[in-house]
Amino acid sequence: MTDLDALSTDDLRRLAFEKAEAAKDRGFFWDLVKHMRGAQAIAAEDGSSGGITGSISEAVHVVRELLGKEPLGEDEPLLRARFLDYLRS
Repeated sequence: MTDLDALSTDDLRRLAFEKAEAAKDRGFFWDLVKHMRGAQAIAAEDGSSGGITGSISEAVHVVRELLGKEPLGEDEPLLRARFLDYLRS
């Protein structure tokens, strides 16, 4: 197997997603989302109309990050570690 530490985060994401999809491991994806800062911000919303608009925006941002459509930003170190752990398990 390739030395995982040498791979880019995008490559690790792709491999981890392929593994989770093949195993139908929804828990892996849920765990990722729960630990992303954007998802935590959504959970903290108060339900006001301004908050709902912000929640939708944050949800779109979280999905785009997970799919590699936007940079992971501050979440990258945590997600990279989770990808590595998952691939090694």
